[in-house]
Amino acid sequence: MIAVGQKIPSVTIKQATPEGAAEVDPAQLFAGKKVVMFSLPGAFTPTCSQKHLPGYVKELAQLKAKGVDIVACLSVNDAFVMKAWAEQHDALGKIVMLADGSGDFTKALGIELDLTTRGLGVRANRGVFTIDDGVVTSVDMEAPGKFEVSSAEACLIGLKSGVHM
Repeated sequence: MIAVGQKIPSVTIKQATPEGAAEVDPAQLFAGKKVVMFSLPGAFTPTCSQKHLPGYVKELAQLKAKGVDIVACLSVNDAFVMKAWAEQHDALGKIVMLADGSGDFTKALGIELDLTTRGLGVRANRGVFTIDDGVVTSVDMEAPGKFEVSSAEACLIGLKSGVHM
C-alpha cells in the first residue's frame, strides 16, 4: 500500500465532470496542489451514499478554508455512475469524482478490496489520503466494515491538529 512520503502513481483514469467523462492522471492533477482524496467501495452503496460523500460535500468549505485545493472521491465505478451519483448528492463540479472503472489506480495505490464473494468484484478500500504536491502526507484506511477514520469530520480534525499536511 502507498505510504507517507511516496508519490501518487501516474495512471490514466476517468473523471466525472458536468460535461461527461474526461481522461485524467491524478499524479498530474494533484501536482502543485494540496489534496484530500477519500476512497470508497462504491457509488450508491449504503455507507458511501449516506455518510461518506455527503460528509465531504457538507464540509467542503471548511476543508478549503484549511488550504485544501482539491477534494477528490475515488471509487472503482465508471464515470457515468460517478456522475449520476455526484449529481444526486450535489457534488458534481465541487468534489473531483475519480472513476477508476478498471481499478488500475486503486491497484497502483495498493488499496484494492476483494468483494467478489458479495458480488461486487474488486473495489477500493475505504480511506482518506492527504497529498501535497503529489506526495502522500497521510494515509488513514478503515478497518473492515468500519467508518471512523476517513470521514470528512475526522479529516478536518487531522488538518486542525496538523497531523495531515
